[in-house]
Amino acid sequence: MNVLSIQSHVAYGHVGNASAVFPMQRLGVEVWPIHTVQFSNHTGYGSWKGRVFDGPAIEELVDGIAERGVLERCNGVLSGYMGSADIGNAILSAVARVRELNPEALYCCDPVIGDVGRGIFVRPGIPEFMRDQAVPAADIITPNQFELNYLSGLPTETLRDVKQAVSAVQQLGPRAVLVTSVEAQETPADSIDLIAGEGGRFWRVRTPKLALSVNGAGDAIAALFFVHYARSGSAATALAEASASVYGLLKRTAEAGSREILTIAAQDEFVSPTHRFIVEEV
Repeated sequence: MNVLSIQSHVAYGHVGNASAVFPMQRLGVEVWPIHTVQFSNHTGYGSWKGRVFDGPAIEELVDGIAERGVLERCNGVLSGYMGSADIGNAILSAVARVRELNPEALYCCDPVIGDVGRGIFVRPGIPEFMRDQAVPAADIITPNQFELNYLSGLPTETLRDVKQAVSAVQQLGPRAVLVTSVEAQETPADSIDLIAGEGGRFWRVRTPKLALSVNGAGDAIAALFFVHYARSGSAATALAEASASVYGLLKRTAEAGSREILTIAAQDEFVSPTHRFIVEEV
């Protein structure tokens, strides 16, 4: 399996491609990473060095890969944080080129827009680009609950609300949806839910809530869900595998008191998770 992963990147720590690439590689996937930004560290530290690339820079790298004659062997494209609509257009152009050569290729879009408590934290125009262009082009999307609310235009206070919002988003184009960090009325205070929807069916995994705040977990679970979905063709299977791996990764991180997720130290969790959870159809 060959995946073109177009995301941000940091030299220190694990967000964007620095969080998504290695888990996919650990699962035996050949990853072709293209960085939309190259920073010293994630912006949550308050200061960083580096630069943001533009759309033509992304397209130039895709051109170079195409010149190697391997683009038709690409099985999927994964995208995350988009610094500008210019970069977003370059990503969608790459998706179109891959699909032209391999119609079976999948596009997984992690529609990074914002989060509960923080609100929208991307540049103006990006939320609309995600909703109107990126999400309709995607086969799979992995929003958090805040992003699901925005994309669907619906509230998600209950499980029924979440299911209706997922169905509304699927009407835009994606066939499989993974919603992360769900806290509905039915979710116990000491737990967190992940909900996947496909073909009119919905599944839930409930995991213990961990006392930590780190960046990059969403990038990791998007990558893991994508790979397991591409291999199994099942949103339920992908939900089971991705949730188990990320919970193990975050539990190890919390136990270590680390500000950065332990992508390398806890790498066995990607292949053989130490905790597994019931996948319940809801």
